[in-house]
Amino acid sequence: MNTTMMPVIESGFEALPSCLGMSGIQGKRCMIVADENTAPLFAEKAREKLQQAFSEVPVYVLPAGEEHKKLETLDGLFRELIRLHFDRHDVIAALGGGVVGDMAGFAAAIYLRGIRVIQLPTTLLAQIDSSIGGKTAVDFDGYKNMVGAFHMPSLVYSNTAALATLPAEQFTAGMGEVVKSALLADAEYFRFLEAHAAEIKAMDLGRMTEMIRRCARIKVGIVERDPLEKGERALLNLGHTIGHAVEKAKNFELLHGSCVALGLIAASSISQNRGLLKETDMERIRAILEAFGLPLSVSGLNAEEILSLTKSDKKMKAGRIRFVLLRSIGEAFCAEDVTDEELRSGICAILRP
Repeated sequence: MNTTMMPVIESGFEALPSCLGMSGIQGKRCMIVADENTAPLFAEKAREKLQQAFSEVPVYVLPAGEEHKKLETLDGLFRELIRLHFDRHDVIAALGGGVVGDMAGFAAAIYLRGIRVIQLPTTLLAQIDSSIGGKTAVDFDGYKNMVGAFHMPSLVYSNTAALATLPAEQFTAGMGEVVKSALLADAEYFRFLEAHAAEIKAMDLGRMTEMIRRCARIKVGIVERDPLEKGERALLNLGHTIGHAVEKAKNFELLHGSCVALGLIAASSISQNRGLLKETDMERIRAILEAFGLPLSVSGLNAEEILSLTKSDKKMKAGRIRFVLLRSIGEAFCAEDVTDEELRSGICAILRP
């Protein structure tokens, strides 16, 4: 498995050719895979720079949205790769958010048993989380990321200027993963988010770049120590077990980062009930999520439905959920003894009539 590397963080695509050169990435063909949202905004700009490293840079456009994140959607991409005679020396460039990154990365992982992929994330969530670490997947039968592979990108190039094009709700949802990163590993980073929330919400480029870099550093460090999620990497699932269950129960109508925020509240509530988190810590967690416009509760669901969905979580081990809890802000751990009663209590903490 390739070594995980820090993303390149730039404002624009201008530095992309030199980054490809320094990474030793060259070849005849590079297929840009984007979706209907990102292709009109960024495909031609990225293509212009990629043509300095590759002689052929075709663009393949996927339908946009989580509902299309499935195996069948990749059929057309594989046919196009075969038609153009892409071989193991060629490259796929994933241009877009987390769905595009996951799907294009998965296609690269299984086409000809694996070709290189570069990630060009254009959303906050993708830049600080999903483009880093080599997890690729599609949803299956309504279960999120159930079919996938580990396939490390040869380069992650984050264009922060692209964030200015994000709808407000997409930026807000990305902050769910930002807060998660601080909660699980870095209390000082959490204080940074508290201190600079107003500047981050105003998309101050300096603060944003610092936030993205620090978030990426947390994930890269964990992935390098545990690339295949045999131990420490599972901590990155903080907020995700119940978050994914809510996401499925709401038929993916809520954005992923918003569901993670709900999962953080549930996990924090369980941690507090165990006597680990202080009430003041719980208040700070709620306050920072609220400051970034993230939801603290959800309606239209019931606890038993969400509890049942957690049983299909891919993080199960020997029939038990590896649930990530908090000892304090900045210190997470995996517990395999979380009971249904505790889960139900955590779920009830985020439900409103």
